[in-house]
Amino acid sequence: MIQRLLRLIPPGTIAVGAGLGLLGLASYVHLAVAGHSLSKADYSSLSVLWSIVFTLGIGVFMPIEQEVARVVAARHSQGLPPGPVLARGVTVAAVLLAVLVLAVTVARQPLADKLFAGDGNLVTVLIGALAAMAVAYATRGVLSGLQLFPWYGTQLGIDGGLRIIMVALLGLAGVTSPVWYGLVLVAAPLVSVLLTLPPVLRAIGAGPPVAWATLLRGLGLLTASSLLSQVVVNIGVINVQLLAPADAAAAGALLSALVLVRIPLFVFGSLQASLLPGLATTATTGDQAGFHSLLRRALGIVTALGLTGALGAVLLGPWLVGTLFDAPGVLGHGDFAWLAAATLAYLWAMVLGQALLALDRHRAQALAWTVGVAALIAVTLIPAPVTLRVELAYTVGSVIVAATMATLLLRGGVRRPTTPTRPLAEAVAPAASGGLP
Repeated sequence: MIQRLLRLIPPGTIAVGAGLGLLGLASYVHLAVAGHSLSKADYSSLSVLWSIVFTLGIGVFMPIEQEVARVVAARHSQGLPPGPVLARGVTVAAVLLAVLVLAVTVARQPLADKLFAGDGNLVTVLIGALAAMAVAYATRGVLSGLQLFPWYGTQLGIDGGLRIIMVALLGLAGVTSPVWYGLVLVAAPLVSVLLTLPPVLRAIGAGPPVAWATLLRGLGLLTASSLLSQVVVNIGVINVQLLAPADAAAAGALLSALVLVRIPLFVFGSLQASLLPGLATTATTGDQAGFHSLLRRALGIVTALGLTGALGAVLLGPWLVGTLFDAPGVLGHGDFAWLAAATLAYLWAMVLGQALLALDRHRAQALAWTVGVAALIAVTLIPAPVTLRVELAYTVGSVIVAATMATLLLRGGVRRPTTPTRPLAEAVAPAASGGLP
């Protein structure tokens, strides 16, 4: 029975899932140790750093991983080496990183003053963390495209394991500077890349160059959707710091609450690995009944996940954030209810977004996220207590995204994609896109 179930799981799901599990655990350990070691003001600064790193890092560089994986997989099926693809991918990642570094450098002092309590060292850490994510995602694209999933999972696992070890040592040593806890986000990914680089180097090879259009064809829309989705899920912590800079505890408390209520998003990663290829297959073959059935089942599963997580978060959330992260008791059961409702809607958006991608409707997905972010901004600007505003903004933004995607799907129907569907490698790669790692 177990063997039959394992055969139904897409290749690489277990290996990648194990690595993601350790990386997810590392996120909780990292924030828990930092929460108990840093002052409230310093933990808020670290929380803002964390939110910016994963908003920009996942939003900008994960699409590069996806496109590199797509092209590498296509070439691999033709017996062509991935070297030219990696070269192009690294170039794109380097250009985007240079743009981010330039923007951060130019705004260094305002960023330090408004987001990090005047600590310019955290701006430097931000640049380092973004560089580490650029390198990690580019190499993961090759591992994913070649279906070297054990190595892919190993890179994730090493990253997570090193974070746990490093923050544990910092906690035991009594380190009380947020800079050191931020540097973990630089060192761990870079070391994990170095230790899993051999299979990439062995596979590089030469071969015919890759046309820029092949790699860049869908990158713009993917990047827009990815970045906007990370804005919806992460911007609340940054907005609290900007709107209520005198409240040293609010940003840290909100991040602690968010990592708890977003546990269902992390669990969704294992479903996402098989959802996109399943939807793409039924769409390509014109199996409308199969497409709708799979979509309904996926929505049912994430609804059950979201409601289960919501129940636990609303009942135990205020106690858990204090116990696990030493967060101040500024959030009550009502706050967790709003955050849990937002997470449920965000789960719906993730599933519906996969359906749009399976139908090759990248523009529709990007449009939905754009509308959702516009709604989020509008709610953030209403006159109300700051914490309530960002909670409502996360909720309304997520609901609007999901509703827009559902409307676009109903209007467009299930039509066969006009371009070849993405390979399984790309579906497995973005499983950590919930912003937790």
